[in-house]
Amino acid sequence: MMPKEYSDAESLYVRSLSIVGKALGSENLEVSKGLASLATIYQKQGRYAQAEPLVERSLATTEKWFGPDDLAVALALNNLGLLYDLRGRRVDAEPLLKRALAITEKARGPKDPDVGTILNNLAGLYERQQKYVEAEALYKRPLAIRENALGPDHPAAVESVANLGALYLHQDRYSEAEPLLQRALVTREKGPSPNPLGIVNSMTLLAALYQKQSKYQEAESFYKQAITLQERTLGPGQPPVADTLEGYAMLLRTMNRAAEASALDLRAKAIRANAAEEPLTP
Repeated sequence: MMPKEYSDAESLYVRSLSIVGKALGSENLEVSKGLASLATIYQKQGRYAQAEPLVERSLATTEKWFGPDDLAVALALNNLGLLYDLRGRRVDAEPLLKRALAITEKARGPKDPDVGTILNNLAGLYERQQKYVEAEALYKRPLAIRENALGPDHPAAVESVANLGALYLHQDRYSEAEPLLQRALVTREKGPSPNPLGIVNSMTLLAALYQKQSKYQEAESFYKQAITLQERTLGPGQPPVADTLEGYAMLLRTMNRAAEASALDLRAKAIRANAAEEPLTP
């Protein structure tokens, strides 16, 4: 989506939720679906604080209608677990993801792509907790599931490739990380429907890899491309853009370009300050 498309989608969902909520009640399933969709819009923009209460409400309504062991509940648990992880609430995230995994494996079997999605999210949680052995084992499982079920060039399979490469990067296993990260970028760029944010993810990971290897020109090129594409996709004022600006600023300081780095840090700080002022509910 482009920035205006995100804004238009947000306005549509907020208006729809107001109408449907008044007509059918706040605990209607259609309201729950709308909350989840609006939360997805916020989450893609990095507006996690606004997404969280919506996902919590959606889970409560879904569980009330279907009971604790339904696949719809597993999906909501996975979404909330992922969101808690992104917000740093990792102790809260883990039991939700494990419960979602148990429900889905029981209903669909251990090789279903939906199982791969939850495994991927659980692996990401362990990676951010620096439980690298557990994370690597879990990342490899969804990679195999997705490649077998969907094909090696499917976006979900490519996501697993990128995630495993990122894990190796964070462990300074550069020779293992680089071919995976390059493969993910090439596949994402050549796909029939390229995902700009997936491409940004690959570019920033490669930028970080080359920075650690003191390949500063290559790293700078990827940061510049990533920022341009990210701003075009999300708009220049969204929190994920601030993350990339800060990464680029770190590189510039390493290159003894402190004035340029400070300018980027100021831009990132302004973005975060503006995001903090936004309301937390629609």
